[in-house]
Amino acid sequence: MISSKVLSCLFLGTLVLGTASCGSRVADNSPTLPQTEPLASPTPTVSPPASPVIPNRTAANTVTVTVYKPDSQCEELVPEQVRVSQTNAIADAVGEAIAYGNTTDFDLSGYRVSVDENSRVATVELRLSPDSQRQFVSLSSCEQFALFGSLRRTLTANSQWNIQEVRFTQQGEEIVF
Repeated sequence: MISSKVLSCLFLGTLVLGTASCGSRVADNSPTLPQTEPLASPTPTVSPPASPVIPNRTAANTVTVTVYKPDSQCEELVPEQVRVSQTNAIADAVGEAIAYGNTTDFDLSGYRVSVDENSRVATVELRLSPDSQRQFVSLSSCEQFALFGSLRRTLTANSQWNIQEVRFTQQGEEIVF
């Protein structure tokens, strides 16, 4: 027959092993549920712009310009100093400003900027991505302010460009908002 001392030792050993294993982590092989996306907020989600890749970026071949972006309440445009290519300053500044207007369901695939030297009117041709779920006409007033307001202010407030007016087009047709 097993003595009570042996049983006590076995019981104590089991208790120690059981307590020690509480701190260790056991691999969980149960399937995980996919993460869900949060619901879209009524104000546009804006991402900070990716800095354009400028080969051999040095102070000698870049200039500092002011790009305007909407504040968190979508009430004012906030200036931000950015460095852009000296040879493509206007187009690069437009790219920086556009980056604030893209949302998950509204996506621009490209743009082109031209400035009429006589009238000092800039035309920004915007190309909507074929995968964009929304069109220009479906933008909220805040989204319009974020995109068009920031572009207009960026182009007209940088005095070195002397741009007096900004027009927006898509496939050559003026965008009316």
